[in-house]
Amino acid sequence: MNVLSIRAFIPPLTRRCLSLPPTRRYAVQAPGAPTMDIFSHSHKWMQKERAAANTESSRNVDYLRDEAASRLCERLMDINRHFPHVLDLGANACNVARMLTLPSPDSPDAGPRSKRIGKLTAADSSETFLFRDAGLPFNQQIDVHRQVLAAPELLPFDANSFDAVLSCLSMHWINDLPSVLAQVNHILRPDCPFIGVMMGGDSLFELRTSLQLAEQERRGGVSTHTSPLADVRDVGGLLQRAGFNLLTVDVDDIVVDFPDMFSLMNDLQAMGESNAVITREKGAIQRDVLLAAEGIYRELHGNEDGSLPATFRLIYMIGWKNSPEQAKPLERGTGMFSIKDYLETQGKKDDGK
Repeated sequence: MNVLSIRAFIPPLTRRCLSLPPTRRYAVQAPGAPTMDIFSHSHKWMQKERAAANTESSRNVDYLRDEAASRLCERLMDINRHFPHVLDLGANACNVARMLTLPSPDSPDAGPRSKRIGKLTAADSSETFLFRDAGLPFNQQIDVHRQVLAAPELLPFDANSFDAVLSCLSMHWINDLPSVLAQVNHILRPDCPFIGVMMGGDSLFELRTSLQLAEQERRGGVSTHTSPLADVRDVGGLLQRAGFNLLTVDVDDIVVDFPDMFSLMNDLQAMGESNAVITREKGAIQRDVLLAAEGIYRELHGNEDGSLPATFRLIYMIGWKNSPEQAKPLERGTGMFSIKDYLETQGKKDDGK
């Protein structure tokens, strides 16, 4: 039996006499649900910084974020009210601010959508990405203030600060999504909405299946090359758990055609949307695996014209912070309708004729 194994049986005084090493103490997690880190925030930050540093290349791949931001703004404009102060959480390159300065596609004569917005605070952890387009003309058409976050999962804002919180294609990189949604609920004013969109479900299923089959064939196993995504069935539960009411969750699929698989992967890298899973395989994917994946991609998913489709599944979510004046749904059972009574009533009316 070694010295450490008999420590528990030796009185404190005897320990000092034997000159045993001091007792070691270890940190223990506090009670509560543990948080598992799936994504590396430092690696994701470096990806976004590196992507934004190449300004032209980064702007050329804004098509996905711009389209998602435009559809997000349409959902905000469906709410017939003025928003004095709005937060754009995970703003990336301020795509939402730029889309707000454009007229609605459905009502081009109505003017820019920014007329319904007072002040817009754009917050992101990547300073280079956040200020990439700070010199463009759209900044003169909307009162936008940029704020760099120390961490993407900590919101340094006071309670009841915003009349709406938006989030466009950033929440799929959050480790503790329930905590962030609860913080969003905390900083919203009563009876104000959170409207977000994130990639989820079967996004890029063509690329995922092709890489997995190719690596299984060439290496006899599968490594982590793509990031896990939330399922649409879970989003409503997360919003409800965070305290939101009057929930709405819907899905949009955006399919983009690429000349080859490598063009798709280059665009993802230029977007700063490359894999950031902590357990990802270090180093680049082997050349033979990539070539095999390209062939599998074409065989399983290729279009007749030779292009390759890439599906981006966007999950839109809307939740309202609770308020005493907020409209409430009717109690369960108050909407019951008897077909039997209706038919009997109609039969009596027919007999009366």
